[in-house]
Amino acid sequence: MKKEDIITLPNPHLRQKSSRVHVITDAIHALIKDMTSASIDWEDSRPHEISAALAAVQIDNLERVVIVRSDFDDKAVRDFTPLINPEIVKFEGNIVSDYEGCLSVSGVYGKVPRYTKIRVKALDTEGNEIRFKAEGFLARVIQHEIDHTNGIVFIDHIRDQHDAFYTLDDKGELQPLSYDEHIAKNHLLWD
Repeated sequence: MKKEDIITLPNPHLRQKSSRVHVITDAIHALIKDMTSASIDWEDSRPHEISAALAAVQIDNLERVVIVRSDFDDKAVRDFTPLINPEIVKFEGNIVSDYEGCLSVSGVYGKVPRYTKIRVKALDTEGNEIRFKAEGFLARVIQHEIDHTNGIVFIDHIRDQHDAFYTLDDKGELQPLSYDEHIAKNHLLWD
């Protein structure tokens, strides 16, 4: 799959809940491969961004599957860890606001409050239950992706809508983005 296969707001499918995966089939393995190729293709078109993760809904497949990048710091490492039916079993730590972007919210970033630590359970690609703790940026990424499986997009968490959105300039620096010119015009928030 290519970056063009990634759906963006206002596509209504991004607001739908994804279904649990009951049996891990060859189709699920193919889905994970498609998600990875779309993520990498998107990243290759962006000099200042990485594809940290992707949920299946973002390639218009409403199944509870996400992939999370294995190394957030090195674009040369292109491995992703699949999580099937991921869920947060416990929130821990503090709630901290930090910048987030999304492959399905084109050109927009915002400061989103998230827990700094979480406990997660999911299935691996063989159907085995895995449990782990995540903190920092990894915890933020997983919360963002699990939100996608529940029909929630990161901009839904931003309360102060008029001074909270940003875009990247040509140098990869965040710059304030006009709410009226971009967010409202493109119907990115709930009406």
